[in-house]
Amino acid sequence: MVLLADECFDDDILNGLVRVYPEADIERVQDVGLMGSADDEILAWAATQGRIVLSHDAKTLKDTFYRRLAGGEPVSGVILFPKSMDTGIAVELLHLICTCSEQTEWTGRVYQFASKP
Repeated sequence: MVLLADECFDDDILNGLVRVYPEADIERVQDVGLMGSADDEILAWAATQGRIVLSHDAKTLKDTFYRRLAGGEPVSGVILFPKSMDTGIAVELLHLICTCSEQTEWTGRVYQFASKP
């Protein structure tokens, strides 16, 4: 699984994923020269690299994702986690996603985890 964490994504979640799943290929927006970039630029870059975007920013990122999809522009998957989600649970969910799904299953899809049931 190849992932791109947006600049506000919780580093504790990323570090936890790497501990339980060291083969995860994770880039951070700030490490690839996209810090401060608009959501559209981040989604465009992720699509060219085939990376699933991880974010806590459901409000604007989701709208930009659907606008790109409707416009026929390439989009990788987006997985949205609420900031309030327990770090351990987020790590477990990401680990499950990485080990039980294929990268191609996420192309053109956005999934938003709920804050609480």
